[in-house]
Amino acid sequence: MKRAYITTAIPYVNAKPHVGHALDYLLADVLRRYLSMCDYEVRFQAGSDEHGSKIYQKALAQKLSTQEFVDQNAAKLKAFIQSLGVEYTDFIRTTDAAHERRCQEIWRRLSKHIYKDSYTSWYCNGCESFVTDKEYADNHGICPDHQAEYVRLSEENYFLRISDFKEQICRVVESDQVKIIPAFRKKEVLNLLADMPDVSISRPRTQVPWGITVPDDDTQVMYVWLDALTNYITVLGYPDHDISDYWPAHTQIIGKDILRFHVGIWLSILIGLDLPLPRRILAHGFITVDGQKMSKSIGNVVDPLDILSRHGLEAFRYYFLRHISSFDDSDFSWEKYDAAYNELANDLGNLVQRLATLCRKNHLSGLRTPSISLDTSFVQKMEACAFHEAFTLIWGEIQQLNRRIDAEKPWTLAKTDPAAAQRCLESLVSDLLRTNQSLAIFLPDTAQAIDATFTAQSITPPETPLFPKNPAPRHN
Repeated sequence: MKRAYITTAIPYVNAKPHVGHALDYLLADVLRRYLSMCDYEVRFQAGSDEHGSKIYQKALAQKLSTQEFVDQNAAKLKAFIQSLGVEYTDFIRTTDAAHERRCQEIWRRLSKHIYKDSYTSWYCNGCESFVTDKEYADNHGICPDHQAEYVRLSEENYFLRISDFKEQICRVVESDQVKIIPAFRKKEVLNLLADMPDVSISRPRTQVPWGITVPDDDTQVMYVWLDALTNYITVLGYPDHDISDYWPAHTQIIGKDILRFHVGIWLSILIGLDLPLPRRILAHGFITVDGQKMSKSIGNVVDPLDILSRHGLEAFRYYFLRHISSFDDSDFSWEKYDAAYNELANDLGNLVQRLATLCRKNHLSGLRTPSISLDTSFVQKMEACAFHEAFTLIWGEIQQLNRRIDAEKPWTLAKTDPAAAQRCLESLVSDLLRTNQSLAIFLPDTAQAIDATFTAQSITPPETPLFPKNPAPRHN
């Protein structure tokens, strides 16, 4: 049995999930469905990052215990993932007792690469991350992600000696032993790695009361990156159990903003533990709104639940998996979203309705789903994680089927040669069902409905169109 392990970045549960998190899960879900179709046994991890000062302060503000606060938000995250039609196999919370204990053992195993020192540097409260003087200067003293000024902190912390691992990391990235997808991010991350200093991996408990205690030093708690990044292996049972059935990961899916941490810190941790490195890291771009980066201060943040409520789940998956790039920054607007929904209604919904009506009139029934056969070009796109391009190939086949119906005119053929009309319709349905197998990777509910329609003993058009046209407008 072939096995594969897919991971997603664990979001910080101090706020509700955003569309960037949705993209993580959708890309991972598509890859999981594809690999399962290719006879892989797949484990797919999701989880929540639950330690740190922002969470502690937010819980205080809401007059909740910190544990109550993270319990509520972890439950909301699980519900959000489920609302996307995403099916994971493992969910980890960094407050899980097993994770905390395993994290402490990982610290002990890395101890020869850890040292304690006084540290003065610039810090972003929003990122919960220190930055170098160069980053401070390049960003003119303001965090580009949070539009907040960096603050100067002086602390005594523990550090992971990144310098122990830089040379090896550069080799494995340059040689594609760890393949960075898309390839253009490889040079970018290598340049960042060259300037990466040793990394603070703890904070004083007086500054961050909510965290995993550093082994043998209860005055310090583990800093978010060591705590959060190790979730990928603690959820598999490391170091208590052999994880070689699923590790190294087939693909780790993250946003581009945390790629440097996954290359610099995460690979350092793995090398320090003498564990294999992940085969691939897919770093997708940001989703902008009307050409601008989403920002609370600008007021252009779009809630993914609002998008879901507008046209339903399959429309959401269609837009974000076909019209949002798997690699580059991509733009969202309500106008573009509504146009994408109309594509679904016109190209696919109308195709199913027309074809099922013609089958009923020509007494076709009980057609068989063909054996799985994925097109070579489609497989190449999927293997390269170019999921938006693979989906566009599927859509080209759907549009071609619409053109074929118009060209072959089975309704006219039925008047002179009913047997020929039946053969024409059988060919069209067979090709639709073949295309539908690939479509199921992206739009599972729609694909299931299509299969049920054309393999039924009596083919009839859906009582309600798959994608009703011109739904009542909703204002957001």
